[in-house]
Amino acid sequence: MIEVSGLVKRYGFFEAVKGVSFKVEPGRVVGLLGPNGAGKTTIMKVLTAYHRASEGTALLNGLDVALDPLGVKRIMGYLPETVPLYLDMTVREQLGFAAMAHGIKTRHKISDAMERVIQACSLSGFEDVRINRLSKGYRQRTGLAQALIHDPEILILDEPTSGLDPNQILEIRSLIRSLAEKKTVILSTHILQEVEAMCSEVLILNEGSIAAQGSAAKIAESLQGGEKLDFVIYTDSQFSSGKWMDAEAGLGLYMAESHQVSENSRRFVVKTEIGKGDELAIKVFDWAAANGFKLLEIKREQLSMEEIFVRLTGEGIKK
Repeated sequence: MIEVSGLVKRYGFFEAVKGVSFKVEPGRVVGLLGPNGAGKTTIMKVLTAYHRASEGTALLNGLDVALDPLGVKRIMGYLPETVPLYLDMTVREQLGFAAMAHGIKTRHKISDAMERVIQACSLSGFEDVRINRLSKGYRQRTGLAQALIHDPEILILDEPTSGLDPNQILEIRSLIRSLAEKKTVILSTHILQEVEAMCSEVLILNEGSIAAQGSAAKIAESLQGGEKLDFVIYTDSQFSSGKWMDAEAGLGLYMAESHQVSENSRRFVVKTEIGKGDELAIKVFDWAAANGFKLLEIKREQLSMEEIFVRLTGEGIKK
């Protein structure tokens, strides 16, 4: 578990992180999002004991980062955006060195640990290749293997799929999801698919403060002020607006939008309270059937991650 309370980090007179508090439960993957300069990397460096906080506390499985930095590093694996590797070493030498640095002492245990991460990160066949000859993607894999070598309880990953091809990205996503079954994971990314594919929750930062946190669905609902239902109906005759007004009154619907799609079909967007989208969909379905309308399309409407990001930070994010 990661528990952060009132975290502040200053660089001289500049306050990069401003009283941030959050909690990450075991078995969760939390995405750390925000524009450049929002404080993501600073928070990661504080959590990994590379920087000391100016104020506040950060606890990793009960260990205070400021009071016991070595203890924290024993239970934590860290993959920075720029992977720290010795380019003149082979993959095997790099992982062996990392294993010994993390206190894995016997040759047998080091060998077992190396085999485990080599298989997990799909590095088989590259064990004896010098790192300076690896592509960026395979260097990223080696960095992730290095972060996993001591089987840490907590993983902090900065842009974990940077430089990987689409197949490799899918493999690393699958690996991270499997690791999250037993570990606590925080990852920073600028790629929306990473958040949607891997993260159970998001924490959006803006100018050093938390702009929103929780599941993407809950954040979207809070920003919309409710839930929306988008549906298209078809009728053999010209649609009567009076029928819709009767249904709107009878079902307690609020018509946010309405426009003609074709001569005999019309699209509607209706709004309801948060948590009542399913109930509303059933009502609309029953109303359409009772009035002889054919329901061509129905969907719950939710803000995309890009729309959420833009609303909260005023900036775009890469797809």
